[in-house]
Amino acid sequence: MTMVYITCKDRKEAEKISMDLLRKRLIACANIFPIKSMYWWEGKIVNDSEFAIVAKTSNKNFKKAVKEIKKLHSYEIPCILRVKASANKDYEKWANKEMG
Repeated sequence: MTMVYITCKDRKEAEKISMDLLRKRLIACANIFPIKSMYWWEGKIVNDSEFAIVAKTSNKNFKKAVKEIKKLHSYEIPCILRVKASANKDYEKWANKEMG
């Protein structure tokens, strides 16, 4: 199982990306959180509000999900992090069923 961590400019973008990935069955679930982000961008430190998605997917769907996220994302360089995860068997079975 893989978790995909994605930062977005606002809740609307996070929900749009999550819904698209769900409809295409590339993820089984998405959690969206408001976050405070501090990062370097174009030579300056930025202190900004964003929304983070934690999406649960399969290892085989990861590359397809990344391709789809990049198509929808507004950032020039979106943060898309892969976190390999272990899940309890019932959850993993459910997730794999939902992704087809």
